[in-house]
Amino acid sequence: MPLLELDRISHSYGSHAVVSDLSCALERGSIGCLLGPSGCGKTTVLRAIAGFEPVQRGDIRIGGVTVSSPAAHLPPEKRRIGMVFQDYALFPHLTVADNIGFGLQKSVSAARRERVEELLATVGLAGAGTKYPHELSGGQQQRVALARALAPEPELLLLDEPFSNLDVDLRERLSLEVRDILKRAGITAILVTHDQHEAFAVADEIGIMHEGRIQQWDTPYNLYHRPANRFVADFVGQGVFLQGEVLNAHEVNIELGRLTGRIPTDCIAGCRACGKDCRVAVLLRPDDIVHDDAAATQAEVVAKAFRGAEFLYTLKLPSGERVLSLVPSHHNHALGEKIGIRLDVDHVVVFRNA
Repeated sequence: MPLLELDRISHSYGSHAVVSDLSCALERGSIGCLLGPSGCGKTTVLRAIAGFEPVQRGDIRIGGVTVSSPAAHLPPEKRRIGMVFQDYALFPHLTVADNIGFGLQKSVSAARRERVEELLATVGLAGAGTKYPHELSGGQQQRVALARALAPEPELLLLDEPFSNLDVDLRERLSLEVRDILKRAGITAILVTHDQHEAFAVADEIGIMHEGRIQQWDTPYNLYHRPANRFVADFVGQGVFLQGEVLNAHEVNIELGRLTGRIPTDCIAGCRACGKDCRVAVLLRPDDIVHDDAAATQAEVVAKAFRGAEFLYTLKLPSGERVLSLVPSHHNHALGEKIGIRLDVDHVVVFRNA
């Protein structure tokens, strides 16, 4: 049985539907993520799980117990949920140790001190218990907030844009550290973010949200290589769509050559039904286009972005269509230069033209 189940929940502010018929489930010990652009409803879903927002339709179950439905609403403090906020929400007048132990007021003093010391070590802040929040860096404050949320041993941990106030390098490093901490503690958690790099670094499963609905709930690998629809394909990673022609159930032809893979049934059936040529949109990621001096196909470099170990080149094909390619940075080509390219596609991603 999943620890967390959202069964067709909906929530509106007045006449404005923010969440519509949304469902997902998270197994015990897993880390999930709601990922999407601003205004897609992800924070509202998190607040509904926490008990801060009601649901107009559907059910939220934690450990098999219904905590939210139109007929029932368990108060937040009785849900055994921990929460890490975007702004940390630490008490400035309390020490680090007192912040972490704040939710353990009913515990015996010795047990409380032992739990606080254990958590300080867990989050890499052993010996920092006597400091105050203003004496810590942003990353250290976030670790204190995490330790405080973990102190009462919640069944479920919610993280609301927890790294958004940090610089890019620290965000990336801390996201990996947080995942390691949660996994070692066996904590079930769900993260909300608009940053896909953060989501990919932390989560086992991710729900891509758009206009109050989950478009696809899947592993990061499948979201990138097997997107369920055009929105997911556009939102996750980088890529471009080239026009292609479906030849049969296993082949599609594009300007750069013939691709072999599984062509979605609706592409084939749709083309036959409409009687028109089988034109489709084929997704190409930057890693699908390989720089090869010996290749017959030449493409013009029209833009380049240096990324340290790699360049991200924007290349113009003979037809005028553009593709992206990741190329090792010792291949430093000038704008306007033509380079050889070839396809190296492991996952054929095809969608019917709108």
